[in-house]
Amino acid sequence: MFTVRTPRVVAARRLHRRRDRDETGRFLAEGPQAVREALRAGVIGELFATAEAVERYPELTEGASLVDDAAMQALADTVAPQGLVAVCRQRDIPLAAALEKRPRLVAVCVDIRDPGNAGTVLRTADAAGATAVVFAGETVDPYNGKAVRSSAGSLFHVDVVRARDTAAAIAALRAAGVQVLAADGYGDSDLFELDEILSRPTAWLFGSEAHGLPKDLDAGRRVRVPLYGGAESLNLAAAAAVCLYSSAKAMRS
Repeated sequence: MFTVRTPRVVAARRLHRRRDRDETGRFLAEGPQAVREALRAGVIGELFATAEAVERYPELTEGASLVDDAAMQALADTVAPQGLVAVCRQRDIPLAAALEKRPRLVAVCVDIRDPGNAGTVLRTADAAGATAVVFAGETVDPYNGKAVRSSAGSLFHVDVVRARDTAAAIAALRAAGVQVLAADGYGDSDLFELDEILSRPTAWLFGSEAHGLPKDLDAGRRVRVPLYGGAESLNLAAAAAVCLYSSAKAMRS
């Protein structure tokens, strides 16, 4: 049984640091849901499991490396781990490769710093039928432990793209025939008056919850979700859900 000092556990623990994730092209996926989806995607390099998890999830733990509770606590990123942690290969692809598949719905996270928000947008995009999620600019690492958990397995369902140059990414989307719409609480266009254009292939831009999209970004049409009550604004996850599902509905009408 592996312990905290076992070299393979020590190596896996380093993946809690972004630097090590970037250098190795690996990341950690924790819990039965993430492990199940990672298995389906075929990206697991090694799986660590406690004896209790092997007994509880026999369909997920064939060939798993058995670890004691202390080792699992060190591998996990949660206070009460569920006994399963997988070392997975990162799933990035270039934007050009994602666009070759002619996506109809894309979510673009611009300078989003909160990993929970990034993972939630990824999960929402997957649920709405988006086939690619672009993490543009100074956006948080999508393989951060909290982002992976917040995606609830959706990280393994869509094309993941990381693009440091946001303007270049927007230009590439437009060149591929994908219209770009920017979610902006102060936008000139009302989301619910755009049914006709929402049926077209669309990339939605979402900015950080604190600062929104950069004002100097050539983001095209800026679209607001109308507020009918007294709330000042919607949070990022709610706005993303409304925008993406509005596109999904229009594309299926």
